[in-house]
Amino acid sequence: MNNGRGILSACLMSLALLLSLGSRAQDKNYTVYANIIYRFTKYVDWPGSKKTGDFVIGIVGDSPLYDDLKSFIVNKTVGNQKIVVSKMSTSANAYPCQLLFITEQESGSVKRIAQLTAGEPILIVSESGGMAHRGACINFTTVEEHLKLEINKSNIDQRNLRVASELLELATIIK
Repeated sequence: MNNGRGILSACLMSLALLLSLGSRAQDKNYTVYANIIYRFTKYVDWPGSKKTGDFVIGIVGDSPLYDDLKSFIVNKTVGNQKIVVSKMSTSANAYPCQLLFITEQESGSVKRIAQLTAGEPILIVSESGGMAHRGACINFTTVEEHLKLEINKSNIDQRNLRVASELLELATIIK
């Protein structure tokens, strides 16, 4: 969020375009997901303790997103941090990352993972209906065959993360 307004505005237009391209519910386009997840890093501000070392994006569960995201983030950074994509276990005792994507088949673990990481500055992103009510910060959903975002601002605030108002304007806010 420390970027100039022009850059942020261009990123916002790109994000809005990606969401409008979206995907049909039956065939998710994980290349689009990877692009959007990367753009989240432009609209979410992590506390200083998470701005050193690598910027880790963890993925819980098997998903084509892992390979698509690894390809997409090559040579990309978050500030001065190199981005690393890491597979993480649903039964882990800790999630050493800044952003954690929980796949649809592991959605039953969202509540447990959210409770385990409560208060930690980890942006939890999911892709199953209702997950923003169960602990996810941002949830991908499909409405009328268009990809949409649900954001639970309370979950984000409890994790000491700040979200740009521009991102909030693109999403349905869940309370």
